[in-house]
Amino acid sequence: MTRVATNGNFQSALLSLMSAQSRAQQAQERIDSEKIATNMAGYGRGAEQLTSLTSTQARLDGFISTGETVAARLSAQDLALTRIYEGGAGARDAIANGLGAGNITNLMTELGLHYQTVQGGLNAEHQGAYLFAGGQGDVAPAKAATLADLATAPSTASTFANDTLKHKSRIDEKTTLETGFLASEVGGPLTEVFRNIQAFQNGAPVTVNGVTYTPAGAGTLTGQPDADVTAFLKAQLAELDKANAGLTDQTARNGLMQNHVEAALDAQQGQKTALQKMMQDKTGYDPAQAITDLQQAQVAIEASAQIINSLKNTSLLNLLR
Repeated sequence: MTRVATNGNFQSALLSLMSAQSRAQQAQERIDSEKIATNMAGYGRGAEQLTSLTSTQARLDGFISTGETVAARLSAQDLALTRIYEGGAGARDAIANGLGAGNITNLMTELGLHYQTVQGGLNAEHQGAYLFAGGQGDVAPAKAATLADLATAPSTASTFANDTLKHKSRIDEKTTLETGFLASEVGGPLTEVFRNIQAFQNGAPVTVNGVTYTPAGAGTLTGQPDADVTAFLKAQLAELDKANAGLTDQTARNGLMQNHVEAALDAQQGQKTALQKMMQDKTGYDPAQAITDLQQAQVAIEASAQIINSLKNTSLLNLLR
């Protein structure tokens, strides 16, 4: 036979009240977070799968962040490479136009300006670091500021301060791209042409493809070009064509990497969206159901409170008074 006691009834009613309050709090948390639980312990046996999904999401976020950084760098490189090409193409046009007009009076001035364009592209920066400096991002890779500096340098190679370390980026689980370029490789051929022209202007003989061109003296690249000057400049036009073609190839390679990175980012964003939906399906809680649970818990709290209040008036002590 079960013994009926006021203390037991109070204890039962109090436990019911506490349980209802706990359910109300849980329902309110679900409404606020729109999730079943606020920690893995609340998911029970599903916690292991959620942990795996969370780990996958973290890796995806990391690759997406890296991909966006690489895409920004490649975009900056594209602008820099285009600028270098413009300098090389401008130099070619200046020589060709001068020869066509039979007057190269302003040629060296024009070439000096075009070299400044080339040097500006070689020393382009991105996020505070030089793009084409290799591993020495804080050192300007193209050291010769003017054509005169080029001509006094012991060699074309000595005018570059970059090292040989090219920037690499891992854009997904299986793909690592060599996304960096070196100033000496990108601008070396063009710089050699500018250096040879300035050396010829200074009166020094210049050898191109085994052929030595000897100027009559310093300052010969002006006025109406004679046969020797014309031959020398035509040889430089051929070298400029080669250098500009090489730059076009480098720019195209950079563009291909841009396309590859963008495709990887699109795929990763798609995976992230699918993963987020999967996690939402497993962790999300129907707001309408949460509101219903909260209302039911509040009703239970009120009912338990009324029972406790009623028990105060049914104590045996009241009958003994």
